[in-house]
Amino acid sequence: MDLDALRSANFKLLDDAVSDWSRLVDNLEDLKEAAGKGLAGAAKKANWAGYNATVSKEFIGKTAAEFDDAHTQARSIWKILRDTRDELVKHRGRLKEVIEGGLKKNLTVTSTSGGGFTVSMNIHPDRAGKGTSVPDHGQSDVTALRDEIQKVLDKASESDSTASMVLQALADQSTLGFSDANYSDRDGAVAAVKEADALSKLAKKNPADLSAAEFDRLNAGLKKYAGDGLFSERFATQLGAEGTLKFWVDINNPDANPQLNLSRHDKFDDLQKNLSLTLATATQSDSLGMTEWTSKMVDLGNRPVGNSGPMGFQVMSNLMRWGDFDDQFLRDYGSRLMEAEKVLTGNGEGKAWQRTAGDIHLNRTRSDTGWDPVAGYLKGLSNSPDAATNFFNDRFISKGDENNPFDNTSKSNFQYLFEERNWPADFDDEGEISHTGRNNLALALEAATTGHPAGELLSPHDTVPHSAEQASLMESVVSSIAEDTKRLTDHSYMSDSIGQMASEYLPDINRSLTDDYDDDTDRLFPIAGSEASLKHEETTRFLFAVGQTSEGYAAVEVGQKSYMANLMEYHLNPDLPAHLRYGDEGRTIDQIAQGSGEVAGTLAIGRQEAVAGPAEASDKKYGEAVSQWKNAISGGIGTGIGVGTAYIANPITGAAVGGAASTVSSMVLESLFSDAEGQAKEKAGSAIGEHWENGLENNNRYSEIAAEKAQQAHGRSDLSGIDEVARIASQRGYQFAGTNVPLMAAEIHTAI
Repeated sequence: MDLDALRSANFKLLDDAVSDWSRLVDNLEDLKEAAGKGLAGAAKKANWAGYNATVSKEFIGKTAAEFDDAHTQARSIWKILRDTRDELVKHRGRLKEVIEGGLKKNLTVTSTSGGGFTVSMNIHPDRAGKGTSVPDHGQSDVTALRDEIQKVLDKASESDSTASMVLQALADQSTLGFSDANYSDRDGAVAAVKEADALSKLAKKNPADLSAAEFDRLNAGLKKYAGDGLFSERFATQLGAEGTLKFWVDINNPDANPQLNLSRHDKFDDLQKNLSLTLATATQSDSLGMTEWTSKMVDLGNRPVGNSGPMGFQVMSNLMRWGDFDDQFLRDYGSRLMEAEKVLTGNGEGKAWQRTAGDIHLNRTRSDTGWDPVAGYLKGLSNSPDAATNFFNDRFISKGDENNPFDNTSKSNFQYLFEERNWPADFDDEGEISHTGRNNLALALEAATTGHPAGELLSPHDTVPHSAEQASLMESVVSSIAEDTKRLTDHSYMSDSIGQMASEYLPDINRSLTDDYDDDTDRLFPIAGSEASLKHEETTRFLFAVGQTSEGYAAVEVGQKSYMANLMEYHLNPDLPAHLRYGDEGRTIDQIAQGSGEVAGTLAIGRQEAVAGPAEASDKKYGEAVSQWKNAISGGIGTGIGVGTAYIANPITGAAVGGAASTVSSMVLESLFSDAEGQAKEKAGSAIGEHWENGLENNNRYSEIAAEKAQQAHGRSDLSGIDEVARIASQRGYQFAGTNVPLMAAEIHTAI
């Protein structure tokens, strides 16, 4: 900064800017509150249906979020401007103090052309007036004054340049809309950018020269700043797409730095996670640098890293197992990855990505070697629902394509990966066969069909209605498992995700069991958004397969009981408008209990199918799995159950599950949890018969409790005997399962 620019600085415009941004922050605070509590809050409570449930509601939610981001960005800009103004005012004051101090020593400071300055005597002793005393000074005083002025100018320059840098970086984060980067002061933003520069330099070092201390600093810095938008974008763009791939390959080569690999062997998984989270945050930036980075990364996917290293897809897929990557980047990346898969496997007929003994480990989590890029990519999709839905519905190969190995039939990415792919053999660090790839497939499917990240249990008012694309994919999942139940039962580790998916499509599942698809069914099992149109036979075979795994069984069993209870409470509400009523209450409760009984009975037969096997402790595992859900729902009845429950809680006001529904659900679930103490089988035949009878009695009791508590919740003294209606219908539905499973799944059913 020039001497005169600071000495004569007028901060009126900067003061005005700070004031204007302060007012803008206050105004945006009001708009954010109005958008969040008013606009989005009303949208959550509204009785949405059809197109509005999936499009308009989502748009309103995103619009409300933009107000939040606008407020966050404006607040960050205001604080950066405020801090910069205060610092420049302080530097100007300090400059004047230093210049005045020089005058006391007969030294004056004069600006020169080009922005420089000189220090000279103010009054030469020979020219001093008679009687005038001129202060003495030496060369050291001249040097000290010059250095102090330069120090002040340097600090002012840094305040000005770093403010410009971070303000530009904030603006670049989002081409359209606003950034959610949040900084409490200018120094925090500057520190993030400087740390990104420093750590990217460390990552560029030859791994042979990277010390353990530098490894630790890199790891700690990435962990600290992984969620920081400015840091992540700066780090990724400074390192570059090619540099990112090279870094991960080189540092995982044990021959490059044996001492580092030995001393930090147990820290590489942390580094992998922190780097993945950082890159995920970086891809959310719309800056020109990140646009180039993502495009370049996709282009590098099918090229080797280095002269003969692994392909770019194999490396990058291991750096996307954590974090929420940008949807468009994931889509572009996935499309190119599957193109490479088709080339290397002969359109899916062969096998690719097989690791050999000499290949380095690209995944350091110990679950698999990371050599199959599809495995890591699917884990990334499990955190990004929209991208996952898009990917699975995309076409892998079309009918009529040259060299189509699948009887000339079209295959979506879902069908290829779930039904046809020859998964490369992989092993964990213990030498055991790794199932990570298929398990990640299940996690990605959970995200793709439910609309939320895998493993995330949402409260009812936070759930989003299923889109047509999500529902269509769920139809494909149910149909595929029904066609060949071994696709699930031979890979039981997928059952927790498949069970969670089923629990969030219980309205659709219950509809399919009625064999009736008219408006009456729409009123009996109301659905917000798009329906997954399922066939009775396919649903039965699907639930039978899900029931053969303890995790899948527990997810649907707990979900169905809560769904049944909330549905009864909804239909017994005397304020329910006539056009939403299914019919008289007795017939309504009868149909709900029957459907719930058939779901429970089908699951129970699947459970018996598993218990009839050689695993002595398998029945106990079922009870334990159900019991674990008591902690999972943590008091929020309906959590994890899905859109149907949230919608039917109160479709008139649109409120989330209220006191009445919670009370009804809690009573039913408490009874279920208290009964969930399965014991290992003794003799297969007698144990199966006993469990079937106990299951029938318990399920009848749950339905009876639900009807009774729903009646009491609304003071419906006019519905005498409604609990008996529920019990009888539940028994009928449970017994229907005993008839339907042998008929609809005869070739796979052996237990009874």
